[in-house]
Amino acid sequence: MTIHSSSQHANPSLVETWLKGWSLAKGVGLPVPDYDGFRVDVGWADQQIRYVFPAISAGLLHLAQTITEPYIFLKVCAPATAIQPHLPPRWIIQPPGFMMTNHLPDSPPRLHLPDGYRLNIQTETSVITASIYTAEETVAATGHMVIVDDYIIYDRIATDPAHQRRGLGSAVMNALTAQGISMGKNKGILVATSAGKALYETLGWQLYSPYTTAVIPADETYQDAK
Repeated sequence: MTIHSSSQHANPSLVETWLKGWSLAKGVGLPVPDYDGFRVDVGWADQQIRYVFPAISAGLLHLAQTITEPYIFLKVCAPATAIQPHLPPRWIIQPPGFMMTNHLPDSPPRLHLPDGYRLNIQTETSVITASIYTAEETVAATGHMVIVDDYIIYDRIATDPAHQRRGLGSAVMNALTAQGISMGKNKGILVATSAGKALYETLGWQLYSPYTTAVIPADETYQDAK
């Protein structure tokens, strides 16, 4: 798939599918349509609500002008350079994200672990978790996935800094992918950081859309929208 310019729209259905997966993986309420996008009532101390938009839209711009409190996140499938001019100064752009997709292989990928590590898969709930442990039984890397319709949504793929550059992130992804393939699914979606994007590209993932986040810092509340 090709990257969407600021004048193009990400597929709203695909964005909603990813957001449902994110919500299920995090154990929060499912997204509901709101304005021109979707709203998730997250309810965390540092993130009360998130709005996610397939493109820059009238609804997004309205919220940017009228929201004045922190902990409400605006997220849009567009580059930061496209949305920044439309935001009042109180909004701060966060580090870039990247929505990525992949058509997965028909057979499970080969799993390789360095010596001294072991893999554990938990499938007791709708959230499947892959964890890699050291010989001392400390967690070296983890990742999560859920199934939404025909898609595998990957979430929170992370490697402890002390164990990076040993292929553990790839091992977690391959273990989760094998689980998804065993369930008859072969399409994946995730949102990556800059560092994660580099890893996923080595595993065959493609950039679908830039994914920009803006939020009002907690120490800056406003009484009006000026």
